[in-house]
Amino acid sequence: MKFNKHTYTLILLALAGSLLLNCGDDEPAGPTDQDLAFEKLAGAWTFGTSGSITLDGQDVSLNYPGFSLSFTDGTYLTQNAGDLLSASGTWQWVDESAEVIVLDSGEQVTIVNLTETNFQFSFTSDGTGGEVAGTAGNYVVTVEK
Repeated sequence: MKFNKHTYTLILLALAGSLLLNCGDDEPAGPTDQDLAFEKLAGAWTFGTSGSITLDGQDVSLNYPGFSLSFTDGTYLTQNAGDLLSASGTWQWVDESAEVIVLDSGEQVTIVNLTETNFQFSFTSDGTGGEVAGTAGNYVVTVEK
């Protein structure tokens, strides 16, 4: 097969372009938002000195003395959470933004603030998940490491 000079040039340009596209940056991508959030989320959380649980803006922390919550990769444990949250279960991120967690109970937990030492989250309970009567409403939980 005989190529004219113009065809030969086009083939070389196409090959060169293909090589350039395949020689992309081989550096690994940085950590995802989920990775970064989990680094902060993992571990044990308690009321500490400034933690609280509010229900529709009213402090109900006294109903949960000694409340604690801990997260590992895909599971969580609570202590003294009453009927607010299950004693244990699984969780997963809702999406790549790492702003909302869904628990195995179906409860969606929105992360309001998350640092290495402070964690504030909110969720809405309709009172049908076995919670004590009068516990339906909007919760905001503030805990610390």
